[in-house]
Amino acid sequence: MDKKKLSPEEKMKHKIQSDAAKKIKAKTEKDDIMFGLGVFGIVGWSIAIPTLMGVAAGAYLDNRFPTGFSWTLTLLFAGILAGCFNAWHWVKEKSGEE
Repeated sequence: MDKKKLSPEEKMKHKIQSDAAKKIKAKTEKDDIMFGLGVFGIVGWSIAIPTLMGVAAGAYLDNRFPTGFSWTLTLLFAGILAGCFNAWHWVKEKSGEE
């Protein structure tokens, strides 16, 4: 489209349409980025919290009831597995809503 042959009204109309399209695209991309950051945070915390709880419970059990194996390591892995399951379940649920 040659802008030199357009009337001032047509130039203004083209400019407004272009600006509106840019704003819509920017809003959509911003929402996608914010959703991605939110998912990243939720997944991280849903794994970190059970892992730290497992370590704390394991350290308590190791100090309170000495045994031949480490409760801390056992519950660390249990916390990681529980956290990964929580994260997987949450992501699966959210992706189903989209």
